[in-house]
Amino acid sequence: MILNRHERMIARRYLLPHKGEGFIFVVAGFSVGAVALGVAALIIVMSVMNGFRAELFDRIVSLNGHAIVQGYDGRLEGWQQVRAAAQGTPGVVSAQPLIEQPLMASANGRVEGILLRGNVMEDIRGNPLIADNIKAGSLDTLQPESGRVAIGAKLAESLGAYPGSEISLISPEGRSTPVGTVPRIVTYEVAAIFEVGVYDYDKAFVIMPMRDAQTLLMMGDNVAMVEIEVEDPDRVQQVVSALQPAVQGKGIIVDWRQMNTALFEALEIERVVMFVVLCIIILVAAFNIASSLIMLVRAKRRDIAILRTMGASRAGMSRIFMTVGVSIGLVGIVIGAILAAIFLFFRQSVVDAIQAVSGAELWDPSVRFLSELPSRTDPFEVAAIIIVTLVMVFLFTLFPSRKAAATDPVEVLRYE
Repeated sequence: MILNRHERMIARRYLLPHKGEGFIFVVAGFSVGAVALGVAALIIVMSVMNGFRAELFDRIVSLNGHAIVQGYDGRLEGWQQVRAAAQGTPGVVSAQPLIEQPLMASANGRVEGILLRGNVMEDIRGNPLIADNIKAGSLDTLQPESGRVAIGAKLAESLGAYPGSEISLISPEGRSTPVGTVPRIVTYEVAAIFEVGVYDYDKAFVIMPMRDAQTLLMMGDNVAMVEIEVEDPDRVQQVVSALQPAVQGKGIIVDWRQMNTALFEALEIERVVMFVVLCIIILVAAFNIASSLIMLVRAKRRDIAILRTMGASRAGMSRIFMTVGVSIGLVGIVIGAILAAIFLFFRQSVVDAIQAVSGAELWDPSVRFLSELPSRTDPFEVAAIIIVTLVMVFLFTLFPSRKAAATDPVEVLRYE
């Protein structure tokens, strides 16, 4: 909307309260507050959900890879050839053998279910998610045939384990005796305790060198799977499809989408639903703006009539009141964006403060996977939120502005 100098002056005067217009100003203030809260809520929720998805994806993929070639019955025959074929496939960054087996762990009279992972040492020390998150102990002492393991922080708490203490791993596949199979129990020393920030992993993972895992599970030189990392995770299906001939008859290929289908689909649906629901707040704010403009038009009927007799056009009057309504919306958008930025910057402190005051645990890692409230703001989403808000505000200013333009000066000034 392009306003001339006189129209801008009138719009500025109508934005400020005058005598007898306090109630209109209060309604307009509520409208600004509603727009600000709606914009802030949308930006905060979308940023947190984006951060949750991104953090969860990064941590899951860092430990599980973008795809795995999994052998039948827990053993991948000819895994060396599969690994070589994967390493020679365009788009593949790395391919590493991996053993993953559910077992039991015992220490200090406590027993917990665990997920044993046998990795090559280069993969253990080269994974920043593990190497950069050691809370106690050191990976330097974790060597093949050293009898040492690294365990998750939550598992260490449950078992009462610490670096230098011992835990016993129990495998149901043990020695056969006349009375049945005797579980295989091997004791290991805890070399390091890590915390990757995903509750399920910190609660269950026990990591050891590949050779030690093969010995414990009596697998010989076999592995359970080959873990594959690609350049572009979104194209993982196209990349690993070239491996199908090499895997045929030996195992199956599973990518990160198939491994976590339910989780990421639920996150995407929730994200869309939350956006739609929170847009209702902005819709209510737009109704408030329309209400305040209608009251302003009724209060200024005499002024409008005088301006019309002085030569002001209907289009000019319409532009004035549309400018007033959009200006209210813009102020709310700016305040909302500032509130969202402040909240997101101090988000964990806010959560901790609410938990301290209420005594309730708002962010339970056992339910939400991650240890802290994540956030990742997408500039394109923020721009979309601002545009949607402006469009709603603009549409709800059309009716009051047209009513102002339709004011008949003869009817209004007849008895003046």
